[in-house]
Amino acid sequence: MPDVAADPLRPERFDADRFVLDCRGRALDCRPGQPMGAHVMGILNVTPDSFSDGGQFLDADDAVARAAAMHDEGATIIDVGGESTRPAGSVYGEGAAQVAREEELDRVRPVIEGIVERVPEALISVDTYKPAVARAALEAGAHIVNDITGLRHYPETAAIAATYGAPLVVMHSLGRPGAMPHTHAYDDVTGDVKESLESSLSIAEAAGVPHIITDPGFGFGKTTAENLRLINRVDALLALDRPVLVGISRKSTIGAVLGTNDAPAPIGERLYGSLGATAVAVMRGATIVRTHDVQPTVEMLRAMGATLQER
Repeated sequence: MPDVAADPLRPERFDADRFVLDCRGRALDCRPGQPMGAHVMGILNVTPDSFSDGGQFLDADDAVARAAAMHDEGATIIDVGGESTRPAGSVYGEGAAQVAREEELDRVRPVIEGIVERVPEALISVDTYKPAVARAALEAGAHIVNDITGLRHYPETAAIAATYGAPLVVMHSLGRPGAMPHTHAYDDVTGDVKESLESSLSIAEAAGVPHIITDPGFGFGKTTAENLRLINRVDALLALDRPVLVGISRKSTIGAVLGTNDAPAPIGERLYGSLGATAVAVMRGATIVRTHDVQPTVEMLRAMGATLQER
């Protein structure tokens, strides 16, 4: 892999077999250097306790309407999650409560079925690490599995993604969901994250998953400085020869940057900071961005892409 930091990102420099994803029969080009820069993944949490939008879309009809609105705003992917992954620590206290498999299924399955019916053009991702939930979501019509544990707890989730021909997101994180630490001591955060993602990739590849997306886990077990360093080093993760997804939207690091660690900016006042950090990640090579704020993110990417094309 060439040094992308020293050379402009161009689609032809990336292996189409790995960067053009087959999402159960629908192609998604995730090679860096596309005109829009990145695809937008809209966050749809059907949970009572997510850090930003918990409790807003518990009703399936409301959730499907929100998915339709995000698709109209320009989201390529709708990421449906039935269990909060809010990490434990000084910012969020004890972290999110764990959810039983059947309860998570009851939350996500009707929403996915509703999106398939109302917004058939949208790609659907299920945000889960549980094999049974992943299977049921794919049977309901989801296209992508988004595992925030990077297969550490249930490596068999990879086999399910392979069986259904679904791309798999592997994210770097520590601990177990509901008790993930908010900080951790790293020797080299970029190198350590890359090494962990290599292990996740190996598990997924061994299970036969052809298309894998990496996520550095912004906000999971990293300090403010480490999170920012990871955004600025997305290009280093491209050396894994897989597309990179980043989820920066409204995270506590953005609040700390706009305020302080002790007095972060309120969640509702983190839009511009989220957009700025997202722009850097995309310029470093991220090609999927996960966000609560779809329309502002789409508009930012459109303007950024148009500017970068005029060299």
